[in-house]
Amino acid sequence: MHTFSSEQAVDLAEVERSGFVESRHRGSAVVLAPDGSVALSLGAPDELIFPRSTLKPFQAIASMKAGAPLRGGQVAIAAASHTGTFDHLDAVSSILKAAGLTPDALQCPQDWPQDEDTRAWLIRTERGKNRMCMNCSGKHAAFLWACVVNEWPLDSYLDPQHPLQKLVVETIEDFSGEQAQHVGIDGCGAPLTALTLTGLARMYSTLGRAARNIQADARAATVATSMLDYPEYVQGPGRSNTVIMEELDVITKLGAEGVLGLGTRGGWSVAIKMLDGSSRANALVGLTLLAQVGAISADDAARVLDKVLHPITGAGKPVGAIKLARPVLDLFN
Repeated sequence: MHTFSSEQAVDLAEVERSGFVESRHRGSAVVLAPDGSVALSLGAPDELIFPRSTLKPFQAIASMKAGAPLRGGQVAIAAASHTGTFDHLDAVSSILKAAGLTPDALQCPQDWPQDEDTRAWLIRTERGKNRMCMNCSGKHAAFLWACVVNEWPLDSYLDPQHPLQKLVVETIEDFSGEQAQHVGIDGCGAPLTALTLTGLARMYSTLGRAARNIQADARAATVATSMLDYPEYVQGPGRSNTVIMEELDVITKLGAEGVLGLGTRGGWSVAIKMLDGSSRANALVGLTLLAQVGAISADDAARVLDKVLHPITGAGKPVGAIKLARPVLDLFN
C-alpha cells in the first residue's frame, strides 16, 4: 500500500528566497463544513495516509474509554507531541504515579527533549536522554494507566492485538467513519491506523465541536476542552500548535511527515498532508483555508501567522518567505 503520488498532489506552498522560488511543497488538503460536506478539496484527500500524531487526541479518548481517569493537564499531555519542558515531564510523571508505575514501564524510545532548558539540565546533570522526554510519553503513560485499571498486561500494551489497542482502532473507526484498512507502527512504537484525509478531517470536525460543549460525547469534550485549556502542554510555549490554540481557540494537532489536523468549535475542519513530509507550511495553508470558508477571520489568520511562520533568512536576516502556491491562491478567485 502507499499514499497518494506526486502526480495526484498539488502545490500547496512555495519557498521564496531573494525573489527566487527554490522549493515547493506538494500535498493534499480538504476542508469539511459543519454538516460534513466537502467545502474545499486539493490534491487527493481520499487516498490513504498515516495520520501520525494527529491521532493522539483519539488515542487519549480510547484510554479514557478504557477507564484511565485522566484530568486537566493530564488529558492534554496524553494528546500531546510535547517538547519536554519541566511542566510536561511533571504532567507525564503524575499519570505514571497515579497508575503506581515508574518511567521504566514506558516503551516509547529514549529521546532528548526539544526544550532547550530541559536538555541543558539533562546534559549538565549527566542524566542523558530518557523515555519521559520523548514527545509521545504522555500518550504512553495514559495507555499504561488504562491497562492498570483493567489489569491488562503491561509488557505488551503496544501489541496491535492488545485489548487497549483494539479499542484504539475501534475509536478511530468510530470518529473517522472509516474501516481500518492498514495498521502500521508509529515512530514511538504504537500501532498506527491509516486513514484518508477526509476521514481525518471528519475526526477533527467532531473534536472541534466537542470543545466546551456539554452536549457532546463526554470524553471527546474532555479531550478537546483540555487541549484548549492547556495548549502549552499539547506542543510547547511559542510552538505553532500551542499559539494557534491560544490565539484562535481552534483545536490544532500536528503529525509527523507533514500532517496537520484543525477543528473549530463551529465544526469546520481541515486536514493536510505534505507529500515531502515537511510541516513548515502547514499552518499557513491550514489557517488560510479556514479563513477562506469563513471559519476564522482573515485578519486573525494573518495575525497568528505572523507569530508562527518562520522567515527565510540569510546571515540571520529575512530574505524571503513561505508563500501560498497557485492552487491555493486560485481558491480566492
